[in-house]
Amino acid sequence: MIDIASQYPIFGPEIQCPHCRQTISALTLTDTYLCSRHGAFEANPETGELIHLQSGRHWRRWNNEWYRQHTHPDGIRFEIHEALDRLYTQGYRATRVVIAQRYEPLIGAYLERSTPWRGQSNDSPLPRLYGLPVEFSPDPKEEPRWEVINFDLEKEPGVPIRYPYFRLFE
Repeated sequence: MIDIASQYPIFGPEIQCPHCRQTISALTLTDTYLCSRHGAFEANPETGELIHLQSGRHWRRWNNEWYRQHTHPDGIRFEIHEALDRLYTQGYRATRVVIAQRYEPLIGAYLERSTPWRGQSNDSPLPRLYGLPVEFSPDPKEEPRWEVINFDLEKEPGVPIRYPYFRLFE
């Protein structure tokens, strides 16, 4: 007897396209999903990633949401900027951003750091990005979601808003 589940990639017979969120089907007996708008995505069973074959972008899933895995500082900075714009258009103001620890070496050089005036104490002020205080996430061993998600925005009055990805192709 043939196991039907083994005929599909690791995410099953259908997923949502990480770009347009349209339901896309798996090609049987392959590790590939095909979106009519964005082309082929290959599922890597070893890493649990979905790779867009045309662009080489990598995605991982947490709670049924796709999160782009950035390899360049401009990608994560752009995603945060877009999320801030969306938050602002909804009438909110962000008060803090928590970035996944894995991006610290990638984005660290782009953070704004202020030095205290002479005579003032340096209570290790937080670095800033787009004027917001930046903190890095706890160790993913403590909170596994930080292995996948990229950042959290905290808005007034302190309710975190998560943005799993930016929609470049919409």
